[in-house]
Amino acid sequence: MPAKPLVLADVEIAVGPRVLLRRLNLTIGAGETHILFGPNGSGKSSLLSAIMGLPPYHVTRGEVRLGGERIDNLPVDARARLGLGMAFQRPPELDGVTITALARALRADAGLADAAAVLDLADFVRRDINVGFSGGEIKRWEILKLFLQRPQICLFDEPESGVDLEHIAAVGAAMERLLGRDGTGDQRRSALIITHTGFILDHVQAGMGHMLVNGEIICSGDPNRLFAHIKSHGYTLPPWASEPAAAASDERIAS
Repeated sequence: MPAKPLVLADVEIAVGPRVLLRRLNLTIGAGETHILFGPNGSGKSSLLSAIMGLPPYHVTRGEVRLGGERIDNLPVDARARLGLGMAFQRPPELDGVTITALARALRADAGLADAAAVLDLADFVRRDINVGFSGGEIKRWEILKLFLQRPQICLFDEPESGVDLEHIAAVGAAMERLLGRDGTGDQRRSALIITHTGFILDHVQAGMGHMLVNGEIICSGDPNRLFAHIKSHGYTLPPWASEPAAAASDERIAS
């Protein structure tokens, strides 16, 4: 499946009559990784859920396009078939459903052993999904799930949340391998990663960062520079925010 850009054009997202996010314009080119920073309650997880098509979030204005095809009116399974995948922050426990069974349902059981070994989950493949897993194990399983699904666009909801500091590096390394940036020769994928702590930046290469505050993206730029500003000044508008966002990325690919 060829790589596809993800485009949000003047998007508004609501739950029922309540508007949560507005005036969202974002383009993630094929093979790019973007980081989305924001305080708790700013709408980061709501944005990912709406892109993936998870209820009760819905797009009430604008368009979401994947590879030029509008997807904001499609069900979740159709979006997944087009190449969209999501790693959840707090996925549910699935009693009675083993990792092996899910891999078989995805017709990806042939690659399960290798992917599980990479993520140090070889002993987990016959266990029920997320039942008794630690925070770090849950995060690694969510990445293993994407290895099996093989999406073109990966959405990560706070991948470092609930992971102790010594295991964040392992989670980041697994993400880099999934995205095709570790030199293994795997297909290069695109990603949108949301974070509150910013710790994942130490382990994942990203070409663009965005700051989401009160339901709006208020600025974009180099992710490390943006995070340094947030650490010093909080979620305020940087003095250089008027700079063209594209100038901060050295990995943008024309879409």
